[in-house]
Amino acid sequence: MNTLYITGAGVSAASGIPTFRGEDGFWTIGSKNYTPMEMATRAMYQNNPREFLAWYYHRFATYRHHGPNEVHHWLSDKNLITQNIDGLDGKAGNTDYIAIHGRLDQMTVFHNQGDEVMAFNAPWDKVNEDNLHHSLLEVFNISNESPIVNQSFKPYVLLFDEYYTELYRISEAQQRMLDANKIVFIGTSFSVNITQMALNIARSQGTPIEVVDPEPTHVFHPNVTYKKMTALEYVQQQG
Repeated sequence: MNTLYITGAGVSAASGIPTFRGEDGFWTIGSKNYTPMEMATRAMYQNNPREFLAWYYHRFATYRHHGPNEVHHWLSDKNLITQNIDGLDGKAGNTDYIAIHGRLDQMTVFHNQGDEVMAFNAPWDKVNEDNLHHSLLEVFNISNESPIVNQSFKPYVLLFDEYYTELYRISEAQQRMLDANKIVFIGTSFSVNITQMALNIARSQGTPIEVVDPEPTHVFHPNVTYKKMTALEYVQQQG
């Protein structure tokens, strides 16, 4: 059976990384002056790159040395699309998973959306925390507080005011959804476009789905099974 797994922040919880909408999640902490919904935008990167990069640095720097957990290892040989940007599925050895929202351990040249660019390792370790804002602007090649297209660098993450492009392998992701005999959603709140896209395809194709979450979001689908458990409990049950 060709099973497609689509994962969200619940998968990385066992690695000590907060879920976005939980009590200690990234969506609740923000920065001193902006909410996360304001921070994670292309507009913020362009207009206030020092705040934008510092927020992403604190998100990533805190967790960049965390390792994959049992769930990531179980998924390492699976057909996988993840919403997570922590890169832990790659660390676990999955060489062909789709990071549909990007990976925070990588960056791209700052480009117009849709342009063909490559992602490569981001030099977060070169950032000097004693002079954080200046150092971040230097590392991402931003001068005069304003990033320049095709010259500056941008974290490889899909922002709220951006759209899915081939940089994020969107066509391949859609094809995997179409080809799947079953789709399993693990640790996701169904609050992003990619999960809605997968649900729509599953409905149109008559593809059975499973929803794995301690408090699963109930979805409109004629053939759905709910697994009220954590991602870790699920993979342990699978064996």
